[in-house]
Parts: sequence; structure tokens; C-alpha cells
Amino acid sequence: MNGNKRYNEGDSMQKTKTRKQSRISSAKAGRSIQHARADYYDYSLVAVIVLLICFGLVMLYSTSSYMAEVKYGNDMFYFKKQAAISVACIVMALIISRIDYHILYYFTTILYVAAFGLMLLVKTPLGTAANGAQRWLQIGPIQFQPSEIAKVAVIVCLPYMIIKMGRRIKTLKACMVLLGVGGLLAFGAYQFTDNLSTAIIIFAITVGLIFVAHPDTKIFFILGGAGIAGIAALVMFLNATVSVDGDISFRLRRIMVWLHPEDFADTWGYQTIQALYAIGSGGFFGRGLGNSIQKLGSVPEAQNDMIFSIICEELGIFGGIIVLLLYAYLLYRLFFITQNAPDMFGSLMVSGIFIHIALQVILNIAVVVNLMPNTGVTLPFISYGGTSIVFLMAEMGLALSVARQIKFKDS
Repeated sequence: MNGNKRYNEGDSMQKTKTRKQSRISSAKAGRSIQHARADYYDYSLVAVIVLLICFGLVMLYSTSSYMAEVKYGNDMFYFKKQAAISVACIVMALIISRIDYHILYYFTTILYVAAFGLMLLVKTPLGTAANGAQRWLQIGPIQFQPSEIAKVAVIVCLPYMIIKMGRRIKTLKACMVLLGVGGLLAFGAYQFTDNLSTAIIIFAITVGLIFVAHPDTKIFFILGGAGIAGIAALVMFLNATVSVDGDISFRLRRIMVWLHPEDFADTWGYQTIQALYAIGSGGFFGRGLGNSIQKLGSVPEAQNDMIFSIICEELGIFGGIIVLLLYAYLLYRLFFITQNAPDMFGSLMVSGIFIHIALQVILNIAVVVNLMPNTGVTLPFISYGGTSIVFLMAEMGLALSVARQIKFKDS
């Protein structure tokens, strides 16, 4: 009888111990689940964006101070405007990052129609011209390029369409529909704003998103190889048959100047030649910050799309490499968000942002070092331009919004 009593007491103690261990395990599991649900914020992405903007402001002042003093009597004219817009845009991006990006589901059609409609308005009296091109809209005190909105529209609208298509994305019909939707915005940028470079970027983002979403990548490599071969053949044909002295369009002239810049060093190839002089004179470590000679009028509008040449002149090839490494890290953070996004919509949207930034960096630097004809594409976060920084930072805000919903679980 006493043995049974001792057995029952031992069994009871064992059960109590088991319950305590169970409660401890449940508490640990609860903390793990709570940690898994905690918001992630990509501070590394914020840091590299702020670093690029600050570096850009320093180089903008160094590049533009002389010409700003000559034109406006204020050496900080460009710097003040860009600094004010940049600070406002950083705040805007942080606010956007706190908004759930899924809300864009309800505004994709509106955004697409608005982007196309605003580009169409450039051909009305609301459109304004600058530097010989009518690409801006003037609405009250606000002046902007609507083609920049088209880039955001294609980055947001195409992922939404791809999600709705589902498995049908692998069909030719679905791909043609997506190409048509993105191609229409590209056509609008070219036809209504006379901006071929932006049209190329919009269409390239479209093709890139289809490539990312499509299960069969082999066909894209085949088409890409054929396209490169076709462009090379066209360039060789133009080089052999077209004369710059004849009556040709300015785009054909740009190609000929790209092929033979030294023949037009005093006319159409002047900017390219001077940019190459700037890069060459900088050597490996440069002349020193603020000591550029080419920025004193030799490189026209150096603070815009040719600013990389002044960076290389003042900071040398070393400085140029540092800039490229900053962009590489920015793209790595975007790639990280793409790979870990909580859903396909977020992943595709950040993929579009990745393609956009990579394209602009490649195109800008390729033009500066004369690897391709002049396109007028700005260097992201560094070149002068209010419209560019506003919409680039809006994209960064969207990327941070996607990153904020990434969940990590303790192993």
C-alpha cells in the first residue's frame, strides 16, 4: 500500500515537471514566433542611398560651383536646390517605406493611365522646352518630366499583370500582351516627349521583368544574342554608308560621332572628347577634390549626365571605382530583397527597380567613356536633376516597403 502511494507521488511529480517543461517550451516557441513576425528594416540599403546622395551633393557642388557663379552669381545655386530636394526625398522614401506596398494593387490602372496621359500633355501648351527638347510639364510652380512617372508605372503595373496571369505567363500570348503594355509607355516616352533613352529604359524594364517571370530563359538568350548581332550589323552598315555631311537625323549623327569622335572634336563630338580628356587627366588618384579644369566650361552641363567624368578627373580612376562599388552594393541589397520578398508581387517590383538602376548606371557610364552614343541618361542619385531624384527615391521607398515585410525565423 505504501509502495503504491510512493509510486503515485513520484508519478505526480513527474507529470508536474513535464508540464513545467512544456510551459517553458511553449514560452520559447512563442518568443520565436514573435521574433519571426517582427518587421525587418533594411538599414544597409538606407545607408548606401544616403551615402550616394551625400557623395553626389559634394561632387555636384565641386562640379557646378564655377558655372553657377558665372550664370547666377551664386556658387551654391545648383547645390542648394539639389540638397533641399534630396532631404525632402529621403523623408518621402522613409514615409513610403512604412506603407504596405500591396495597396498599389488598387492603383495600377490609374497609375498607368496617368503616366501615359501626362506624357501626352507634353505636346500641349502645358509642355515646356529646355536645352532644345520639350520633355517637361509645367503645372503651376512645379516642373517635371512625366516620362519618369512612366518608369515607375511599368515597374508597378507589370508585376501586377504577371501575378494575375499566373501560369499563363509562359505562353506567347501573355508575353506579347506584357510587351504591348510596356511598349505603349515606351512609345509614349519616345513619341510625346522625344526621349529615346527613357523609351529604351522602359522597354528594357519590360523585357527584364518578363525574363524574370518566365520559366524558360533559353529563348531570351537566343533573342538577346540575335539582337546584339543585328545591332552590330546595323552599326557597321551605317558606318560604311552614311555620311555626316549629308542631310541626316541628329540620332544618326550621334552614332557617327560615337564611331569617330575625333573627327568632330570641335562640333558635335566636343562634349565626348572633353569628357575623355577629363578622365585621362585624372590618372589613378585624380587632381584632387575641387581641382578639375574641364568643369570650367570645357564639359558643357558637367553637373548633369557627364558628372562621372569630373569625378574621375578630381578623384581619379580610384574614385570612379569607389562609385561603382557603391552602386554594386546598392544593387546587391535590392537583389537580397528580391530573393527574400514575402510574395511574388514584391519580388517582381523590386526586380524592376533593380533593372532600372542597373540600366541607368551602365548607360550613363558607357556614354561618358564613349562605349555607346550619347543618350542623355543621368547618373542615379549623383547627377543634378529634381525629377530624377524624386522618382528614384520613390522607388527606393517601395523597395524598403517590401523589405519591411521580410520575415526571418530563428533556427
